Amino acid sequence: MAVLSVTTATFQREVLQSELPVLIDLWAPGFPACRQLSPRVEEVARELEGKLKAVKVNVEENPQIGQMFRVAEVPMLIVVAGGRPVNAAKGAITKAEILELVEPHLPGAEDEIPARELPALIKAGKVLVVDIRDAAPFQRAHIPGARNVPGESITLAAQGLAMERKPVVLYDRSGGEDVRKAFEALQVVGLPAAILKGGFLAWEAEGYGIERS
Repeated sequence: MAVLSVTTATFQREVLQSELPVLIDLWAPGFPACRQLSPRVEEVARELEGKLKAVKVNVEENPQIGQMFRVAEVPMLIVVAGGRPVNAAKGAITKAEILELVEPHLPGAEDEIPARELPALIKAGKVLVVDIRDAAPFQRAHIPGARNVPGESITLAAQGLAMERKPVVLYDRSGGEDVRKAFEALQVVGLPAAILKGGFLAWEAEGYGIERS
């Protein structure tokens, strides 16, 4: 998904009326830090397509928008959710810092567990971890102790999962549409559940151990 160029004329429609949270890249020509930040914003926009809208505003050509956010220097990032600013950062911050800026405001964030929080929950025996991928990728590598229930079978397996009397943490490869569907299926039957943010890739990225079948 491309980062959309927004002007004063289109700002209300594209930003303030957006159903998705919006990441605004406030920039101006001739600033090296703006050129450094731009590809990081584009990468985040691609990764979070469907959850986040990313736009860029040339504050020299659209000074009213710069004044609205009291921009004293560029680049500056603003997160707008529900038509109001909810977070901001200045300078050519890293991709990881951009993700930290936007993630609390993404759809479904309240239903997700960061990978760094899961090991403690597993160790304390507070959750049941369920891998919804097909058997082949599960056998190649999975979170230690995880149970394999392919996504299309999650509703049929719900009764058995409920007998464990623990909230279920679901994951797929990367936290995509499949795991969201499985989560919604468990919600329909009233089984407490959450999604591992970023899926198995996030678990591996944290350097945690894996099991192979």
